[in-house]
Parts: sequence; C-alpha cells; structure tokens
Amino acid sequence: MFVRVVWRMLGGVRHLIGTAMTTVDIIEDGHAIALTSSGTVMRYHAIWLRDNAWDETTRAPGNGQRLIALRDIPIDTKIRAASVEDGQLCLEFAPENRRIAYDLQWLSDHAYDVVKRGDSSWVSDEISIWNSALSDQIPLADLGQVQTSPEARASWLGGVARYGFGKLTGGPVEEGALFQVADLFGYVRETNYGRHFEVRTEVNPTNLAFTGLGLQAHTDNPYRDPVPTVQILYCLENSAEGGENMVVDGFACALKLRDENPEGFDLLSRYCARFEYAGEGGVCLRSRRPMIELAPDGELTAVRFNNRSAAAITDVPYADMEGYYAAYRQLGEIIDDPAMEVTFKLNPGECFIVNNTRVLHARKGYSGEGSRWLQGCYADMDGLRSTHAALLQELGMAAE
Repeated sequence: MFVRVVWRMLGGVRHLIGTAMTTVDIIEDGHAIALTSSGTVMRYHAIWLRDNAWDETTRAPGNGQRLIALRDIPIDTKIRAASVEDGQLCLEFAPENRRIAYDLQWLSDHAYDVVKRGDSSWVSDEISIWNSALSDQIPLADLGQVQTSPEARASWLGGVARYGFGKLTGGPVEEGALFQVADLFGYVRETNYGRHFEVRTEVNPTNLAFTGLGLQAHTDNPYRDPVPTVQILYCLENSAEGGENMVVDGFACALKLRDENPEGFDLLSRYCARFEYAGEGGVCLRSRRPMIELAPDGELTAVRFNNRSAAAITDVPYADMEGYYAAYRQLGEIIDDPAMEVTFKLNPGECFIVNNTRVLHARKGYSGEGSRWLQGCYADMDGLRSTHAALLQELGMAAE
C-alpha cells in the first residue's frame, strides 16, 4: 500500500520524480542510493528507506502505523539490488533478503537531500502572511453550508489553516451554538473557564475580557503550556456602541520586527518570557516560553503576546534586559499599528475562529448602552488540520 501525499516545497525547489526517465544507483557501499530524474539527483540512506517501507509487514494496512521498531531492523542494513520498474523503486535489502517497492512520487514528496534554508526565521509555504489589506479576502463561509457540503468545509478549513483565522455567518442565535463550529473539525478543550465561557459586561469580573474595556491584540491563555491552539468566539447579542473585533497576524508582526530590529527579534526569540494567571480560587497557571518561538531549524512556529498576563521577566540577563524591553515595546507598537489589523463587527449568529498560536485578537471598547454577548470556547489546530487533510483525500482535492 502506498500513500499519496500533496507536493511540498523543499528548500524553495519543487521536486517531482516519475514524469521523466528515472535511474537509480547504489552508492556508499550499499548504505545509500541515488535517484536521478531530469538531471536532479536525490540520495536516500538504506536505513531511512527500510524504516519508511510501506509493505504489509512494516506498516498496518488499515491505519499506516509501523508494525516494527527501529531495533527490529538490522543495524548492518544495506541495499543489495535496486531498479526502477513501472513507476516504482524496487529495492532488495540485506541481510533480511527482503524486496520492497516504493512509490517514486512519495519519495519525491519526502526527499531530504535538499539545500536547507539558511535564514534564521522563516514560515511554512502552507501559510500566507497578511496585514490590513486582507480585509476583502477573509476566509468566510455560511455555517449551514460548511456543515452540509464537504467541499465548502474543506475550502473554509483550508483558508483558516493558511491565514490563521476565519469567519462564519448564518448560524443560529442560541446558547451553545459555538459547539457546532467546534464540531466542524475537532473537540472542545475544557479549561478552568469551563467548556465554554461568556464574554459580556460583569460586575467585579474575574477577567478583564468580561468588561467593556478595549483590549490590546493578544493571544489567549499564554500562561498555559500547551496553550489552546484554537479559539472560537460566537456572537449572540451585539447592540452596544463599539466593541468591534480586530485580528492581527502575529507572524507578520514578528517578521516585521526581524526586518526592522534583528537584534531585538533575536532577544525575544532567544529568551523566555513568563506568564501567569491566578484570577480565581484554586487556579494558579504559569508558563515560561519565548514571545516568539522558533523551531530548531529557524521556522517561526508560535507567538505569545498578552500584556495582561505577563509576569515579571527574570530569564533575561542584565546585559540584555534593556534591549529586550525595547524589542518588547517595538513588537507591541507593530501589533497596535492599524495597518496590521483587520477589523469587523460580529452580528448575532456570526463567529470567528483564530489560530491562537499565531493570530492575535482584540476588541475595541464599547459603551454600557445596548448589549454585547459572545460565547467562547477553545479547541486545537491538530483537529482542524486533520479534518482538512482527510477531506482533501476523500474529495481527491489538492492542497490550496
């Protein structure tokens, strides 16, 4: 059984095997092979190939999970024979004397013999960076349509995955309707705020979100580790003056900081900030993470920014603290820049969803006249990405 995977970018070059004559050579005394197609050479180690075999004794046919551990593969594994036949790479492994076939396109999609990115911070080709100009391209759909049409759901989820947020209209104006949104792709993550929380003016609130005050753009719950990676806010009433919602691409802000102040970007990504919340009895949440998170290879993976929940920063050396605070201030100024934000006002039955590890959300202040009532809940991006990928496979659609 072979799994077909959508093309991905590798080091800025899109690779494809199988559309032209492909040849294979055994190299490094059988410890590797070299595939050549249209002048492009990609090498694969024998141990990697054996570990990534898709034959029925290595992978479960039903779910694709490995049936063996690395310890079950001989440490002296080599390739004894190799050939390309009918669009497949056929290999014979020693000392197992096992012959295994590989899909050439799968190998191309998973090639690792490529020039790695050399920059210190980059974003995946699967996402698009944006600012206020995105207003006319917000991922927008009707709730009823995405509930009944797999194509519409796949398209909307793809937009949320790419841009980090999206809106839905046409939903019922009833308590708990936000759970229908979570059901589109995953499961609600329950927290100390409950399975969901109310966002409306309260007397002596436990959280500033429950007042009419304007809120700076922020990510939610940075004091958790891990944070909820999806937030849903669903409107039930909104007749108050003001209270518009705003979203800001945190990745765009971080990259703007990098371009304007590389040293400051380095400080915010190299040192941990601290966040905490103890606004109610029996709760004392704390985390220690950078405001700008990078993977070991430099990929920008997350932003945590929430002035209300920031604790005393103690992990920055004295010599760097002044520069750190200057970068912290500059990042906040970039986030506050109207040129970075998309603003909209929700009507009853409408909602928006954000990737809480990337997109910051805010609210303009609103008056005590009229009413404003939203319900919110948390979920996770792994469910959203999984549902999106599964829909694409079922529909035979390519990634957007």
